[in-house]
Amino acid sequence: MINDELTTIMADYQYMPLRDLVFHTLRRAILQGYLKPGERLMEIKLANRMGVSRTPIREAIRMLELEGLVVMIPRKGAQVAKITEKDLRDVLEVRMGLEQLAVKFATQRITDEQVEELFRASRQFGKAVREDNLTQIAEADVHFHDLVYKASGNDRLIQLLNNLREQMYRYRIEYLKVSAIRDSLVKEHDILCEKLKERDMDGAREIMESHIGRQEEYILQNLLKSID
Repeated sequence: MINDELTTIMADYQYMPLRDLVFHTLRRAILQGYLKPGERLMEIKLANRMGVSRTPIREAIRMLELEGLVVMIPRKGAQVAKITEKDLRDVLEVRMGLEQLAVKFATQRITDEQVEELFRASRQFGKAVREDNLTQIAEADVHFHDLVYKASGNDRLIQLLNNLREQMYRYRIEYLKVSAIRDSLVKEHDILCEKLKERDMDGAREIMESHIGRQEEYILQNLLKSID
């Protein structure tokens, strides 16, 4: 299965230099959970899976170690870094602050066309939930939030949020597996659309705080049980 996933990811980076292709493929495989926390990264096996030599694999592992996504274990070699409670809290706290800031700017700057696009994205998310396709649900959720970021009109903020979104992939799928959470997310997306349409800054920030806060509570209470 992981061979298929790596091949699919590699296709997105096929025009990059080989070293960058390998790095971004492994990074995304870790962030999206295809390479699991604690899993050993065997250079020869990865090189065979990806159809490359060991050199770009070794270079990519060093770069991933600098990012904190890989750790070197004595006598065992490289392995995917485990998620800690502090990692989760740090990411979720920053996400809360940045998304509230994005909503603040979006209420001031969003265009009528962007409002309509956001409503369409919300309907698409609801459709994915009804069809019970987890991958499509996750992609639709990311797309919805990306549109909110774009509506902020702040390129630096968008860049920060995009980087944080990548880190969220490590556990985003886990809370989207729960149907009760999906249903509440659909409602909250719809409410946020209305608040942005009305340019209601306080209302939009309040729903975003609730939206992310309940996800944070779920992740910290449930996901951490599987990584202790």
